[in-house]
Amino acid sequence: MEILTKFTEEQIELYVEDDPVRPHLNSEFRTTYNSEVYGLVDEEKVNAIICVAHIRKVPTTEDELTSNAKEGDEHIISPYTVWSYAPGAGRRIVNRVIDMVKEANKHKDVKPRIVTLSPKTRMAEKFHLSNGATFLSENENTNNFEYKI
Repeated sequence: MEILTKFTEEQIELYVEDDPVRPHLNSEFRTTYNSEVYGLVDEEKVNAIICVAHIRKVPTTEDELTSNAKEGDEHIISPYTVWSYAPGAGRRIVNRVIDMVKEANKHKDVKPRIVTLSPKTRMAEKFHLSNGATFLSENENTNNFEYKI
């Protein structure tokens, strides 16, 4: 059974170089400044990893992601990278994070938005659209997709 597990800085450090989108963001950033990392773990084996930032506005660049994360008002939850080691695990971890956010906010009047900061690739677009997200905006170097909660 796969369990969604929050990673520490030390845990994610072992996997940062596998990040296909943003391997240059260090493990400290990924686990501080309103950022979190989750792994989908099955019997000590990591099947997928997702990194999210809690920020104050929809990011259009990586600089906005990193500067907003430090000042975050936590109204936008922005997945900025996801990768998997097992077939279908990327989709499963995104859905598990959405479910976690829904559960944590079910009694709140103001709910956060889940908006990605995605690379401008056909693969990323296909992944998010087939996973239920809607296309939100095209930026110079990134795209934003929004998941409803």
